[in-house]
Amino acid sequence: MPQPLPPGPPVYQQAYRPVAERVADLLHRMTLEEKAGQLFHTMVMMGEKGQLADDPQRAPGGATARRMVLDRHMTHFNLLGAASAREMAEWHNRLQELAAGTRLGIPVTLSTDPRHAFTDNPGTAMHAGPFSQWPETLGLAAVRDTDLVRDFADTVRREYLSVGLRVALHPQVDLATEPRWSRISGTFGEDAELTGRLAAAYIEGLRGPGDGLGPDSVAAMVKHFPGGGPQLDGEDPHFSYGREQVYPAGLFDHHLKPFAACIAAGATQVMPYYGMPVGTEYEEVAFGFNHGILTGLLRERLGFSGIIVADWGVLTDGTVMGELQAARAWGVEHLTPRQRLLKALRAGVDQFGGETCADLVVDLVRSGELAESRIDASVALLLAEKFRLGLFDDRRYVDPDAAEATVGRADFRAAGAQAQRRSLTLLTNGGSGAAGPLPLTGRPRLYLDGVAAEAAAGYADVVTGPEAADFAVLRLDTPYEPRPGVFESFFRAGRLDFAQPRLDEILHLLDAVPTIVVIRLERPAVIPEISERAHALLADYGADDRAVLDVLFGRSAPEGRLPFQLPRSMAEVAAGHPDQPQQSADPVHAFGHGLRYAVPFSPANV
Repeated sequence: MPQPLPPGPPVYQQAYRPVAERVADLLHRMTLEEKAGQLFHTMVMMGEKGQLADDPQRAPGGATARRMVLDRHMTHFNLLGAASAREMAEWHNRLQELAAGTRLGIPVTLSTDPRHAFTDNPGTAMHAGPFSQWPETLGLAAVRDTDLVRDFADTVRREYLSVGLRVALHPQVDLATEPRWSRISGTFGEDAELTGRLAAAYIEGLRGPGDGLGPDSVAAMVKHFPGGGPQLDGEDPHFSYGREQVYPAGLFDHHLKPFAACIAAGATQVMPYYGMPVGTEYEEVAFGFNHGILTGLLRERLGFSGIIVADWGVLTDGTVMGELQAARAWGVEHLTPRQRLLKALRAGVDQFGGETCADLVVDLVRSGELAESRIDASVALLLAEKFRLGLFDDRRYVDPDAAEATVGRADFRAAGAQAQRRSLTLLTNGGSGAAGPLPLTGRPRLYLDGVAAEAAAGYADVVTGPEAADFAVLRLDTPYEPRPGVFESFFRAGRLDFAQPRLDEILHLLDAVPTIVVIRLERPAVIPEISERAHALLADYGADDRAVLDVLFGRSAPEGRLPFQLPRSMAEVAAGHPDQPQQSADPVHAFGHGLRYAVPFSPANV
């Protein structure tokens, strides 16, 4: 039973006390129900103009923040959506005030998916909105500059801190070894050494000054252990048809290298993915239920001592965007939510994303199936992180004026825009090693497809048809196969080549006028004909029209190098090993390829 509170401030409220003492004191005072609430970390949305959202019809899962804090004793939330920086800060403070009024006053920890780039997928990342806008993680990998990555993460840290976001549900350090996988844009590409080096810098930037987490830090949740890249046929395990991860090349351990680098860099949280290993020494159940993976491999072999957070929605079925989504309980679909919870806790999970079923934890302990000491071990980790982040002390609330002045600050936006320009990768420039058409000079007549005419006004004369143009500029996205579900449609998967009618349209334009093709590489596109016939070919990983035009006209130089190969055919992709990097013997463009103007890339030019 919890002990009555003595007179005066309890030990856990005394900021000068060691974290371990504060944790032990608070844990001793908590009821089983209060402990159980800490094990759940679900979505929350803001109300209008910085108010708490009290309409259950608009709340994810039908549970409002007020209900989750007061009735379910939850204090970890993943913020969906955005507003102005001031409104986000004011909402955060109202949520903290609500939590401060509970029996023990445990503060809220807010997390977020990435929100500093161009992706807008409610299951993986959000458009930058009021925050500074940078290239996707792939673009940072294309520049290969650890200082840039550290500066980016430091900017993220400062913007997040100002509005009260304290856990980054990133970086994503999966290796992009299966070209069809829909999550590649959030990775650092296919190379393990490069990924580990850049991810370590990313974690350092989020942590900020000092050797460990402190009041000025944002905690990094590294994902998706033990590497989500080797998906069978490139399908994603958000969906049942993508549940299998396979290792035909025998490279399971190769995918662990970035995680080892992140642990060495001080990562305090790790998220296992939905997938299940097939054909390995491990049990064929999803990683979040897999004792050999979480305890045997992550804890014991790699020495991780932080928090393990199961990916969102592995226990119970739920509704996403009006559609029923089955629990991602791959390999344990036959178990009840209660049985799944017990298996995951025994496997080593400390917290469950996207779930609110604290009552099941209470029931398992009271039935004698689960020792309360097992719950205490996870709660102690979670509370210790709150203390280190200063949430019980000076960092419980934020200053809306400071948030307004920090988020999207002019120098942050300028740094993000410059990173976009640097990340652009010149793949061809006239088809040979000789001087090519880029950079463009003078004021040419441009026909634009996929580029806003108003963006080009300061560079060229825009014409309405290719027949009147000196050059065409064509912006393309990586091809994909549309999927039927609303939520599913956000995951761009499947074939990487253009369907023949669309390819014919593109090649017709390329033959009609000298055309500079700019393709956004969310995944490794299969574009041999386009690469051969384009007047010049430029890859981007999230860049606005102005950034692209600055590079085309030589106002900025492209510095990017491909973070993965561009395969030559879909037959080659289908025949490949999902766990093996750089396996094409004759790619259209090789890993690391990137030209400078008039000079092919070589290490001496970097």
